[in-house]
Amino acid sequence: MSNNRKVASQPTSELRGLHLYARILVGATLILIFAGGLVTSTGSALAVPDWPLSFGRFFPKMTGGVLYEHGHRMIAGTVALMTLGLAIWVWRKERRRFVRYLALAAFLLVIVQAVLGGLTVLLLLPLAIAVSHAATAQAFFCLTIALALFTNPMWQKLPAVKSPGERPRLPELALVTTLIIYGQILIGAVMRHMGAGLAIPDFPLAFGKLFPPLESLPEQINYAHRVGALVVTVFVCWTAIQVLRFYGENRLLRRPALGMLALLMLQITLGAVTIFSARAVLPTTAHVLVGAVLLGTSVMLTLRAYRLIDGRFAQRTSKVADLRTRPGAVGEKVTA
Repeated sequence: MSNNRKVASQPTSELRGLHLYARILVGATLILIFAGGLVTSTGSALAVPDWPLSFGRFFPKMTGGVLYEHGHRMIAGTVALMTLGLAIWVWRKERRRFVRYLALAAFLLVIVQAVLGGLTVLLLLPLAIAVSHAATAQAFFCLTIALALFTNPMWQKLPAVKSPGERPRLPELALVTTLIIYGQILIGAVMRHMGAGLAIPDFPLAFGKLFPPLESLPEQINYAHRVGALVVTVFVCWTAIQVLRFYGENRLLRRPALGMLALLMLQITLGAVTIFSARAVLPTTAHVLVGAVLLGTSVMLTLRAYRLIDGRFAQRTSKVADLRTRPGAVGEKVTA
């Protein structure tokens, strides 16, 4: 009996290590997003004119905007190496095909992200490339969230949750909410890179009106971002109410839903502070970071909803997967 336990526990411990590493990558990606936000908030994107080196060096003198721009590059390089490590680890230990390809996609996306960052500098901040850089950053963060969930050894053991027949169904509603949050982040990226954050200087009204005349493109983008915030608020609240009404006893769904509500309130507050402070660096950058966390939390809720209600993302295709579902492990704590 003890020999069988020893054989069975080894793969589980390895998978726990993989899951922990994936979670660390999520944290590192958040640091990277915050560092990227600092670059834009401080106007340091062109503090270093060359790429991939900085003034022809790996370690230039870290003063002024160089500290933010080169620091961002150093963090990005670390995240890229960590993602490569995760992809290799997943391909060696994970037998679910979709997880392996997801890890590969994450590595390829972080390379694309780096190239877009370089082009942003070399081409002197073209709007399309700068926004694409922001878009891929958020997409990459979503992939790290998914990998952290899928590599959890307990993911396969999550008990099914019966749908009470709610309309719309929670998985689809959560997915739509996630896409709306992502779209709102992209509008915010356009606004930031256009320098339109203060095109409308008052809040919550716009030029003292609900529906002001919008005479310039920066004003239109800024107003679109505000309308987008209202749409996000409606869908986040709708999703949370749906969870609490029909799945309130399930903590794996309840916690991210409540987290989304808290993050939404914080995000709106930071948006207001950003305007009232004339785009002070810290609240402006925190607004970017909290937006990413809100998106990631929505991704988490969406994947859990599909897993628990529809049984998706749980293919058992290997002996390793079978070991994770052995009868002796049923009583282990579920933390996916």
